[in-house]
Amino acid sequence: MTGKKVCIVGSGNWGSAIAKIVGGNAAQLAHFDPRVTMWVFEEDIGGRKLTEIINTQHENVKYLPGHKLPPNVVAVPDVVQAAADADILIFVVPHQFIGKICDQLKGHLKADTIGVSLIKGVDEGPKGLKLISEVIGERLGIPMSVLMGANIANEVADEKFCETTIGSKNQAHGQLLKELMQTPNFRITVVQEVDTVEICGALKNIVAVGAGFCDGLGFGDNTKAAVIRLGLMEMIAFAKLFCSGSVSSATFLESCGVADLITTCYGGRNRKVAEAFARTGKSIEQLEKEMLNGQKLQGPQTARELHSILQHKGMVDKTWVAKDLFSVKNDYNPQKSTGLSERKTRLRMRDNMPTAKQLADIGYKTFSTSMMLLTVYGGYLCSVRAYHYFQRRSSRRQAAEEQKTSGAL
Repeated sequence: MTGKKVCIVGSGNWGSAIAKIVGGNAAQLAHFDPRVTMWVFEEDIGGRKLTEIINTQHENVKYLPGHKLPPNVVAVPDVVQAAADADILIFVVPHQFIGKICDQLKGHLKADTIGVSLIKGVDEGPKGLKLISEVIGERLGIPMSVLMGANIANEVADEKFCETTIGSKNQAHGQLLKELMQTPNFRITVVQEVDTVEICGALKNIVAVGAGFCDGLGFGDNTKAAVIRLGLMEMIAFAKLFCSGSVSSATFLESCGVADLITTCYGGRNRKVAEAFARTGKSIEQLEKEMLNGQKLQGPQTARELHSILQHKGMVDKTWVAKDLFSVKNDYNPQKSTGLSERKTRLRMRDNMPTAKQLADIGYKTFSTSMMLLTVYGGYLCSVRAYHYFQRRSSRRQAAEEQKTSGAL
């Protein structure tokens, strides 16, 4: 009997880190085919194709430099070819691209293929929120599990100890995926609350954007801790409203919940870029190119999609700060700014902070978009950045005038 064939759909920072684990385990475990395919979006790196570099040097020099991939991990530029005859598909691409990938794969998979999504984001369906695992499962007709946790890719690749969570309604699938991906330093817990696990993975990126704003505006650790607490409470409220299955508070204590939230709010890319966004006049797109080597943020995109969902459900006006919503995907416009000072921003943040009891109440009644910390802080940030913009411009103008005066003297 041949071993189960594995295909990794995606080869970014996180995808390459997972490929290192999966490739190592597949080579050692008899019930997995040792050859692991990895779909790579073809790019030119110094005159060479990225797939060629990976297959000869066994290193993703663009997205995971300095880490050798197992030689049995084979980079393939065609996603249909990579997934051919695969028994297990591991999806790890930016969530905004998953629709196109599913369209390419549809009709080309084995009947008994199973999938696991490592993608952190949501989509919008006709009835509101749609999880990425649901999108994949419905489009491809395969059973889906999810994997989410406090897993910064470079640390996983460095084999530093961490935990993660697999959500799987099928216990056998969950155990199979655990065997494929667990190592002594990458410990996995399997739970059945797939929706809750996946929602944690998506929403924590939005909270991290709020945490990054706090860092960029110099609000301090106490304020940042309040952001994280508020974010966790509202993640729970959101899950109770939108998850189709049961929602247990215990799941939020797994790696997919509070652990991932803390890690992302202190060490993740969404926090890092949000801080730079607050400190500079650069757009998110520009910062992605400069700081992420072309990789995409999930927090801003997820916030925009969730806001759209809430708009269609007529729930935005029931929030504390709906009118302050600001998409961080857009550049701020100084001409339209209200010119709030940083102190006023702090006061408005404080006044709009809901209590734990309020959040518990709305968890069963209505949903507050203030859980989109992007909503809370994005609107304020737009004004604060404009304020600092004019302050810097005024200072430069004053310095130039002083220089002219001193030159004349």
